[in-house]
Amino acid sequence: MDFDLREFVHRHQPNFPIRRIGRLVTDTTDFTSIGYGDVIRLGDVHYLVLRDEAERRFSIEDFKFWVKRCTTLETRQPAILKLVFHEEFTQRIGPLSIRSFRSETKEARILDLVRDDPRFMQGFSLRDEAGNLVRVLDIIRGKRLDMAIYNLPGTHREYFDTDLYAMLVRFISACEAIKFLHDNGERHGDVRRDHLWLESGTGTARWIDFDYAYEAHANPYALDLFGLGNVLLFITGKQIFTPREFAHMDGADRIVEDDHSLIFRNRLVNLRRLFPYIPEELNRVLMHFAAGSEVFYETVDEFLTDLRPCLDLVPQPKEEA
Repeated sequence: MDFDLREFVHRHQPNFPIRRIGRLVTDTTDFTSIGYGDVIRLGDVHYLVLRDEAERRFSIEDFKFWVKRCTTLETRQPAILKLVFHEEFTQRIGPLSIRSFRSETKEARILDLVRDDPRFMQGFSLRDEAGNLVRVLDIIRGKRLDMAIYNLPGTHREYFDTDLYAMLVRFISACEAIKFLHDNGERHGDVRRDHLWLESGTGTARWIDFDYAYEAHANPYALDLFGLGNVLLFITGKQIFTPREFAHMDGADRIVEDDHSLIFRNRLVNLRRLFPYIPEELNRVLMHFAAGSEVFYETVDEFLTDLRPCLDLVPQPKEEA
């Protein structure tokens, strides 16, 4: 008996327009040809494609054509399907060049490792009929950490007095999650502030996107560590400060070249130049990622050893009577 795709979709999703039902896809190799209304079959489960996912970076929407937002027809539950996409590029940390590439097997391995750990996105992997390893991901209900912070009202001082403590608590938990990966011989590979989400309701900080791998022999965890430094920089400053933002601020005249990031030379790391009320100890953690630093963190443990005591140096929420 032939499989009637239209009847199958209509039975499970009666409100979906029949005229927009596409084709049944069992080989996801050509992911750019898979679009709205197509149905991807993995094993015995069918996923109705609704759209391509997108990341918004630098005010530009960057569509990820290999990542599909879907509805699971059998359960009517939402899901994200990450299809196999091989990409390679070189990153630089100071004088070092590091080859980075996407690895679907690495991400599948980490999904197995972090199953039921609320600090990470959740999902599992299935192969399509062509052997492509597709990752099936749960959707995290919440906001990106950076957008949650950036959208908080008020000045930096108000943020420092009322919200920084809570954000640091969440961030320290997220750092401990990265340490868990490292302790198990894994690396996140793409630690960025838009890859850390705050879950609605629980407020838990959760990492997403584990498919980048990289070759770094001197310190295999260097990119993850510098990524954590960049996230901490945003959390402490409530935003990233470049010459365009700080040019007319008090203290800008004291900024020197060594106050900027080792990797992103236009980003100010020495935030005490602008906000002298930031504790020296917290600023000192940031300065390990500055162009003028001679000592860098080699492990997340070292990073956390310096960061945890800073919680006692920033204003804590007042308990209600």
